[in-house]
Amino acid sequence: MASTITILHTPGCPNVTLIRQRLSEALDRLPSPAPQVLVEEVADADEAGRRNFYGSPSLLLDGVDPFAGPGDSPAFCCRRYRTAAGIEGAPSVEQMVAALAGG
Repeated sequence: MASTITILHTPGCPNVTLIRQRLSEALDRLPSPAPQVLVEEVADADEAGRRNFYGSPSLLLDGVDPFAGPGDSPAFCCRRYRTAAGIEGAPSVEQMVAALAGG
């Protein structure tokens, strides 16, 4: 499991609370010691490009975005995730568990 998890978001992102809640639930399901969780704001499009930020909110596991797809470009925007329940503002708990477990 990652030693550091970073939640990146734009100012005022309405889905930060959702991603934090789901991450907490995902971490509770895993037996490993809890990693350090950082929450950082991405201020503008220039910073988004420098940080390979694919929209808000984003989850990085040791600096890598497990939900970024091939051909995705950095963007200072809202991000949507495909989940079993449809399009949502954060990955599902199950998707996070799989990403944290390395699969």
